[in-house]
Amino acid sequence: MQHIDYDILIVGSGLVGSTLACALLQSGMQVALIEAKRAPDKINNNKNQIDLRTFALTRASERILTNLGIWDKFSRISAFREMYVWDANGEVHFKSTELCEPTLGYIVEHSVIQVALSERIAEFENLSTYRPAKVESFELTKDETAMQVHLDNGEILTTRLLISAEGANSSIRRMAGIQYKQRDHGQQAIVATVKTAKSHQETAWQHFLPTGPLAFLPLSEPHTSSIVWSINTPLAQQLLSLDKQAFHQELETGFAFKLGAVTESGQRASFPLQSRQVLNYVQPRLALVGDAAHSILPLAGQGLNLGLLDAATLSEVIINAKARDFGSYRELRRYERWRKGENLVMLKAMDGIKSLFGHESSIVKQARNFGLNVTNSAPALKQLIMQYAMGLKGDLPMLAKIDAS
Repeated sequence: MQHIDYDILIVGSGLVGSTLACALLQSGMQVALIEAKRAPDKINNNKNQIDLRTFALTRASERILTNLGIWDKFSRISAFREMYVWDANGEVHFKSTELCEPTLGYIVEHSVIQVALSERIAEFENLSTYRPAKVESFELTKDETAMQVHLDNGEILTTRLLISAEGANSSIRRMAGIQYKQRDHGQQAIVATVKTAKSHQETAWQHFLPTGPLAFLPLSEPHTSSIVWSINTPLAQQLLSLDKQAFHQELETGFAFKLGAVTESGQRASFPLQSRQVLNYVQPRLALVGDAAHSILPLAGQGLNLGLLDAATLSEVIINAKARDFGSYRELRRYERWRKGENLVMLKAMDGIKSLFGHESSIVKQARNFGLNVTNSAPALKQLIMQYAMGLKGDLPMLAKIDAS
């Protein structure tokens, strides 16, 4: 019989990998995390220092993280109760009260989630961590009941299932020869934290400009927002090079002064906008989750939410097959069939919205504006859109459906 070191080996200890680890550890499985990066000397947990990277978390993600004992460890969160989307001639306004819900979602900083995950994962005794360590190669055992994983320090680990949660540049995906389709949108997303003269009113704002959408996401301080400005790469480089005053003026104009003057801003950063979908999420003894399997545009802030749903779904498939061979291709295909279609629909939707709002044809503009205004005046349609965006509808895993209470 093949000796097994771990039930599960997860490569990548980021937000999705650590969430998946928590779900499996909570079920009593023996899990190891492999992380290439050294542990940071210090994770930002300063309430006065706001991360550049923030995420819009859905109600489904709230349930997943609550059920795993992570949510209550957040040092701060910013709920948003309304969403206002508009362009030159059309608008739609979403309110949580229209669904009798307390909020549409939450804006949470990367470091806040990472700190909470680190605290939760430290509570498990059935976890092993290899850090810093890289996977140099892996292969199925002769009887194909396990995967042998070779680390760069010379160690060889054996596991029933190897999972890549490394992100968009997954080395495991590359070594496994898994192909993917990628679309480069020729744009950059500029992110920064800004202060405005007017309160954000616990509202997520998004203005679709001809050059790309500009979003203001509300943080806990009423006049502070996290911005995401998706814009063509040459223009993005120009915006990044501006001094503060000139950048503030561009923001004010681009946002039509909805929140008044921009009074302060912090460091700016940018990242390229690409969408990607792999052809196969799984192979025998191997699975991909999160950005290792798919990447989408940040138009509705769904990227991390999809990754958390991957983690919740894969953990459910594994736990349900615990008495069987959960690492077999047959069992893993349940996860692939469940998540690939859902993720592809969201990817196509975001690409479609980007193309629709970037189109300059007068006919397309009229149809687009008509669609926005009709949606705004159709309560049933608005509610359906909100339910899907919040993760209240769809083929959800149990962790995303059941309240911890």
